[in-house]
Amino acid sequence: MTFSKTISAALAAATLLSGAASAETLRVMGQPVATGLIQKNIEQPFFENFAKETGLDFTADYQPVDVTGIKDTEQLRILKDGLFDIVSLRLSQVSRDEPTILGLDLVGLNPDYATGAVTAEKFAPVVDAALQKKFNTKLLGVWPFGPQVLFCEPEISSLSDLKGLKVRVYDQNLANFISMVGGTPVPLSFAEVQQSLARGVVDCAITGPSSANSAGWPEVSKYMLPIAFQLAMNGYGINLDTWNKLSPEDQEKLQAAFDKLSADIWAYSEKLFVDAVSCNTGGEVCETGKKYNLTLVEPSEADMALIGTAVTEVSFPAWKEACDAVNEGCSASWLETVGTAYDF
Repeated sequence: MTFSKTISAALAAATLLSGAASAETLRVMGQPVATGLIQKNIEQPFFENFAKETGLDFTADYQPVDVTGIKDTEQLRILKDGLFDIVSLRLSQVSRDEPTILGLDLVGLNPDYATGAVTAEKFAPVVDAALQKKFNTKLLGVWPFGPQVLFCEPEISSLSDLKGLKVRVYDQNLANFISMVGGTPVPLSFAEVQQSLARGVVDCAITGPSSANSAGWPEVSKYMLPIAFQLAMNGYGINLDTWNKLSPEDQEKLQAAFDKLSADIWAYSEKLFVDAVSCNTGGEVCETGKKYNLTLVEPSEADMALIGTAVTEVSFPAWKEACDAVNEGCSASWLETVGTAYDF
């Protein structure tokens, strides 16, 4: 289906869904239900209680992206066209439309939550400026699903064992890294991965431990290597026309509410990560997921060193070329902010 046909179908669906809604209803696209507990326990309740959470006289017509019939790769175009007022942006998935976004989460850039928070603080304003200019979208906040780790069905003991294996990836930056270590990157949407692992379409796949647990990946894999390729940054965007209709006071209230929502997700994500690793590998403590018995593969010193050099050797050089081709000065803005921590 072409994008124009997707828009037409979605517009018709949105009209039916919101026909009885008042002018104070905002149309909101959320994260996929399949991604698990952040969507279920933090995001959806926020929008279901939107007036209370924001202090504004608005309600939210909240629909997870996987029930809208719209691909997550189209989210920025959806926002630009005003089909939805607010979108829970899957930043890696929309980065082909706006590669500046990947500067928030290059492979190897965010080995832990603390580093990721600094990256977001420094580079989110650059991303916001690009989205406002090209997609009529204001960035309201950035948050992580958490460290993206490796799940494999074949036996592995280190990253070097990915040579010759097919590995599910979700953005081009990660694909470049997998190619560098000898694997074959296979782009797949999150919803396709469980069956693809079961059928041998891919040998391995990368996502967060909690999302993998919710989606049943441990049922079709045997090994987990908990090394952080990325933090899987996501965010909230609002159509600028919708934003500009708000009074300055209401804009301040809305931004404050999304600041709190983003902070809540940062804290919850970190708790989920620790517990989900334990759940997936049969640990004694498992409070948030289903207990499995994956073999935990401890990252080797060579693995950690490889990830540590990824930014300067692979991810930044490849991203620099792609981003500067679309946005002049993109990489320079990154070097002046996040990049000051690196020796180029």
